[in-house]
Amino acid sequence: MLIKSLVLKKDFLTTVQETVTLEEALKVLEDSGFRCVPILDESGQIFRGNIYKMHIYRHKSQGGDMSLPVTYLLKNATKTIPVNAPFFKVFFNIKDLPYIAVLDENANFYGILTHAKLLGMLSESWNIGVGSYVLTVMSTGERGDLAVMSKIFAKYVSISGCITLDAKRDEFVRRTLFTLPAGTDEATLNNIVAKLEKKNFRVVEIDDLQSGQPILVDDSEIG
Repeated sequence: MLIKSLVLKKDFLTTVQETVTLEEALKVLEDSGFRCVPILDESGQIFRGNIYKMHIYRHKSQGGDMSLPVTYLLKNATKTIPVNAPFFKVFFNIKDLPYIAVLDENANFYGILTHAKLLGMLSESWNIGVGSYVLTVMSTGERGDLAVMSKIFAKYVSISGCITLDAKRDEFVRRTLFTLPAGTDEATLNNIVAKLEKKNFRVVEIDDLQSGQPILVDDSEIG
């Protein structure tokens, strides 16, 4: 399970019980340095929501009662995903949250998946440490396009990474990003580009992962 491998488990997290006061929760937040932490029930099993430092500060600045239970300012109570959820569902739930709560098979609090972990996983798909170039290839998105492109690459190199963008029903153009392995020389790169364009696939950008600079940009096919 991909999600499970990325989760920060509950035993290693700073949390507060639903019975603590806003004053007590603020101290936990200030001592930990976190902008928000999960609120759990007294058993430590059920996720109730999140408490944000800024909401407590605002409440306090307006003369609010700091002896109220932390649940008074509870947020994100329904922002959870099961630990066995399909990975793509994370993107529809996490959005602007610093993290999303993850529940186990019994709907108990398992831990959190943070933005940092999510972005770290996505960055690994670029294989920067073992890659040489990233080619952005435009196609029509027709059936078999990816297979044809992959076959061209396979004649010269192994593919270290592949991401397809613009995969929407109303899109008539697809951008597929291919990462080439370390050690790929410019002659091989040029051969791949030539073969792709011979098959009417437009290579609109090539990024050199080692220098961090684009070495080819063609905006003519981008609206």
